[in-house]
Amino acid sequence: MQDVSKLQIYQDYLANFFPSVRATAQLLRSSGNASLQNHVNPLTNCGGKVYSQNDEDGISFEILRRIGIVNGVFAEFGVGNGTENNTLALAAAGWSGFWVGGEDLAFDFNPLQATTLNFHYQKHWIKQSNIVELYNNGLAAIKRKQCDLISLDLDGNDYYFVEALLSSGAHPEVFIVEYNAKFRPPIKFKIEYDDNHTWDGSDYFGASLATFVELFEAHGYFLACCNITGANAFFVKAKHRPQFADIATEIDQLYASPKYFLTGFDVAGHWLSLRAIVQIFKQLNAVD
Repeated sequence: MQDVSKLQIYQDYLANFFPSVRATAQLLRSSGNASLQNHVNPLTNCGGKVYSQNDEDGISFEILRRIGIVNGVFAEFGVGNGTENNTLALAAAGWSGFWVGGEDLAFDFNPLQATTLNFHYQKHWIKQSNIVELYNNGLAAIKRKQCDLISLDLDGNDYYFVEALLSSGAHPEVFIVEYNAKFRPPIKFKIEYDDNHTWDGSDYFGASLATFVELFEAHGYFLACCNITGANAFFVKAKHRPQFADIATEIDQLYASPKYFLTGFDVAGHWLSLRAIVQIFKQLNAVD
């Protein structure tokens, strides 16, 4: 999950190079809408924000609709403070699941209040050596055996974390992962693994889309979509391919170039309230 410093970099960039951030934001919204309307991938056209950073929520819901999962189990690695990520909207829709991240959540959540534990949060620094254990611990905490959707966005070692999960047998129906869109297909790129990696605001992070496609295809997945800003890629189990007959199979037609400047300007209704998020988890966890 992108942290506040990443968003601040983009905001500072806009403030330095444009006289009116408000006018620029409107221009970028218009540009983004035009891109959505003209995109060759119908899944990208389904993009929309609930609690995701950009348009990922709408894409997730359309993929899940196509494969017929209504109330599933999610896992997300890298959720920031819990107010903006790829699975909070699923929790609002009644899914159970767990998060793992390195920050305190921005809202109070006490699982001891719950009569039925459908959500769990582990505050932990994620490493290649512990991610499978964290995954298994999360499932055990909510008493589930597998996940239907995993999202992972950790601004660095993402390829190695995904590889560890897939190799361990964690095979959700849908896997969302951040990719480094600077390195467009057919470029193969990934950073060297480093337990202590933190993103420095540069292009040294993650792995290219072509590199992820190669990894996921080896584990029985196909690339279904990239979100409009070129931040996240959606991989789906190959058995669901018939439900995506209208989606191109060529990576060049699915790739989305980096449009990170759109980040932070797409809004979903009124300003965010932590009370709404707390209410989501009260309902999900059947608090008395």
